[in-house]
Amino acid sequence: MKFVINTSIACWLLAWPCFAQSPESDTLRIQQLRTVEVRTSRPGEVHSLPDQQGTYLMAGRRTELIRLADTDADVAQKNPRQLLARVPGVFIYDMDGSGNQINVATRGLDAHRSWEMNMRYNGVLTNSDMYGYPASHFSPPGESLERIEMVRGTASLQYGAQFGGMLNMVSKQADTTRRFSFESIASIGSYGLRSTYNAVGGRVGKLTYYGYAYWRHADGYRQNSQSDAQALFASLRYQASSRLSISAELARSTYVYHIPGPLTDSMFRADPRQATRTRNYFSPDIWVPSVRADWQLSNQTRLQLITSAVLGVRNSVLIDAFATVPDVPDAVTGQYRQRQVDSDHFNSFTTEARLLHQFQLAGMATTAVVGGQLMHNDLHRQQLGKGTTGSDYDMTLTAPFGRDLWYYTRNGAFFAEMQLKVTPRLTLSPGIRFEHGLTRMRGVITNYDPGNLPNDIRHQFVLLGISGQYRVNEALRLYGGISQAYRPVIFKDIIPASTYEQVDKNLRDANGYNAELGVEGRWKGVHVNMSLFDVLYRNRMGTLVQTGTDGQPYTFRTTIGDSRSQGVEVLLEGQVLNAGRLTVSGFTSTAFMDARYINANVSAGTENRNVTGNQVESAPRFTSRNGLTFRYRTASLTAQYSYVGMTYSDALNTPVVTANGAKGPVPAYGVWDLNATWRVTPWLHVRGSVNNLLNSQYFTKRPLFYPGPGVWSSDGRNAVLSVGIKL
Repeated sequence: MKFVINTSIACWLLAWPCFAQSPESDTLRIQQLRTVEVRTSRPGEVHSLPDQQGTYLMAGRRTELIRLADTDADVAQKNPRQLLARVPGVFIYDMDGSGNQINVATRGLDAHRSWEMNMRYNGVLTNSDMYGYPASHFSPPGESLERIEMVRGTASLQYGAQFGGMLNMVSKQADTTRRFSFESIASIGSYGLRSTYNAVGGRVGKLTYYGYAYWRHADGYRQNSQSDAQALFASLRYQASSRLSISAELARSTYVYHIPGPLTDSMFRADPRQATRTRNYFSPDIWVPSVRADWQLSNQTRLQLITSAVLGVRNSVLIDAFATVPDVPDAVTGQYRQRQVDSDHFNSFTTEARLLHQFQLAGMATTAVVGGQLMHNDLHRQQLGKGTTGSDYDMTLTAPFGRDLWYYTRNGAFFAEMQLKVTPRLTLSPGIRFEHGLTRMRGVITNYDPGNLPNDIRHQFVLLGISGQYRVNEALRLYGGISQAYRPVIFKDIIPASTYEQVDKNLRDANGYNAELGVEGRWKGVHVNMSLFDVLYRNRMGTLVQTGTDGQPYTFRTTIGDSRSQGVEVLLEGQVLNAGRLTVSGFTSTAFMDARYINANVSAGTENRNVTGNQVESAPRFTSRNGLTFRYRTASLTAQYSYVGMTYSDALNTPVVTANGAKGPVPAYGVWDLNATWRVTPWLHVRGSVNNLLNSQYFTKRPLFYPGPGVWSSDGRNAVLSVGIKL
């Protein structure tokens, strides 16, 4: 109390001269200033990656960086048509219900499990097995994402052998200004959706930590389409010195999805929410551990080393049949028939080393990157197991697997790329990648001649590429490039579907190139990015009809020809109105594409038919996503309309829908979404979404294999509300 009194007296004594001055003795002149109003314009929601991103070189390529905090997208359900709305030409395949999996592709490629993309999480490869089954079954929660980065196929020399390019989902990071921070997001929504995301992070001395736990349940839009998902993540980074950091991460995602089964077109028109299956399930459980060292050897030299793995299983138990085949109890025994059990076991190990060095070459500022990638994969595929007659998710076998196979791959790659500043405005980036490896398939297929089974596939490529950009000024750049790419022959390609099918023992990996030419500019809140592209895809897989020595026809699985995709991708976004606290911005993300077969033949019944000129399946000629965003203070509202043109389900471009719904056109569709965000305080925010506002009934694909041929209804109107706190 004495301290408080003394301090108060001292403050008053110090302040007394100010109070003691009379108005006449004040020599300072007072001038009333006019009100100044400061207005700013947002440069757009999509940014391009910098010319140098860590140890990656990006100049001359079409790239996109989307910060999710800047958008009103439905993050709780990880809605890809909203998350990637401003990436023109992205094709999205809905097949696992909202929130479970992202299935995307670009430029006429197949969106199944995003397997034409080099998928990464925090820069770590997550494709389950790049040479056996490149699908990405790893599915982190949308709440965990800070941003999404996409590089088109011209980056294949740096990232690896995928035509579609790279998609990197980057998680939120720890607040390094605090020893401890906490974030929690809870969501509820239509059809029984409820989820919770909880994260902690901070920095203590040289150690930075971050982690989250996630849980979600949804009953699903369709009958028998429940899903339960969980995810975990832990990250530790040790700053050994100002130049060296070492980090370790462990991520896990898993979910169990009750599969409602395919529909015929008549079933879909009668009730798109109905199910044809009650006993089908799918469940991936994927772990992604990684260790990373980042060493700034000097001001000009940086070394990055990443060792990672994709470990886990992909399980399914189901009745695999057309929608016209009912799954009902036997009239005599009262028992259901046994379900098919399939299981893939992934053991994929990758080590990537990258060395970046900056120097002068013939008077030009030069950045060079050299590196290598080693892959050691062991995929164990077990299929056609006889399961129980029960109705729950049960992987119990009553008879051995009909297929018990291993797919071993050892592959090494070396790459080098240079970024040459020819002039202060002109940059050229030539590069090369060399791939060398061997894949061996071994195992047993019941009732199949073991002599016909072993299959060795050698991967040996020299891939070349060059890209460049010219900066007309700070606001405008021209860019373009061409890069060779390839896609390995995968497990599915060489496994015979039946004893009546034979597989070509001289299969060749798909190869071709990605080329693009574009212009990007930003002026006073207006952002334009327009590019032309050309993708040549050689050695597409398919089936032909052949005649055996006994004169009987048989199905022969082999390469059936090539395809080519050409088109234009346009992003235009800008501010429409700036009225102080109220701003209105809009965007259009539109692509036109012509993807067709060239020099191709496929089987059609008992004959082979030339399909040259036919449209590539699941490749819409026209895709457009458009939106308006209204912002008032800390609240925003986005209305978005998405349109996708008609596609075909097969290379034959079957014009009339088959009775079982497996083949035929996929009609064009349009969907309205409404999303809102309110940042109530710096530590509290609320998000809300009404997806498919007009309750359009549509579907995106007729799959030829999993989860079953036929119509798969996409979600109708649904709503979700999320509340998040950050302390």
